[in-house]
Amino acid sequence: MKFLVCIAQTPDTTAKVSFDADGKAFNTAGVQFIMNPYDEWYALVRACELREALGGTVVAINVGPATNETTIRKALAIGADEAVRIDAESASSAFVAKQIAAYAKDQGFDLIFLGKETIDYNGSEVGAMLAEYLDLPYIPLASKLELAGNVATIERDIEGGVEVLEASLPLVVSASKGMAEQRIPNMRGIMMARSKPLQVVQPVAFDEPVDAVRFTLPPAKAGVKLVDPEQMDELVRLLHEEAKVI
Repeated sequence: MKFLVCIAQTPDTTAKVSFDADGKAFNTAGVQFIMNPYDEWYALVRACELREALGGTVVAINVGPATNETTIRKALAIGADEAVRIDAESASSAFVAKQIAAYAKDQGFDLIFLGKETIDYNGSEVGAMLAEYLDLPYIPLASKLELAGNVATIERDIEGGVEVLEASLPLVVSASKGMAEQRIPNMRGIMMARSKPLQVVQPVAFDEPVDAVRFTLPPAKAGVKLVDPEQMDELVRLLHEEAKVI
């Protein structure tokens, strides 16, 4: 069984968000980067659990520059058998999906995992695009996945209940909370990660269909207005004229 886990590098959740002078790029000065938690805690760990139960290989893949290799080595320390870095800046979701698809197309992966979204852009776009490029079924937001032979049984949390799906391999799955429990790399895993293979692959040509013109921060929140509980007419006026919620 061959598992491919797509991992992204994202700013730490405590990072201060700002942009460069022309507003076209995130300002990385002083920012600490981490592996995207949805990729790490759920997608990668579940792939490792399935490999441990059924045998096979887990490959972690990342689209990014050489500075991402610290994050990739963490994936190896957690349990991935090998890793691939596509040597390019991740310009857009479509670009990332295209690069991963170009690598995975002839590799014979049975199951491709990724987190439900990245915590920076929260777009949830790469999984669907990747499945489309590979012409594979795609099941997003999976909270549980079991394998029996060539069939995956997948659960997804929906409003008021749980949806249970069955799909034949190969397929692409995005993982959400409940898929697995976070693993902390131990010393043995960290030491082994140093010797596990990390292949660097050159990107394929891609014509970007979209260009980011500018990023802006949301407007600062206004101060809280306190209304005397006896002044209900004033409260109604504020809700109607200023908040515009009634």
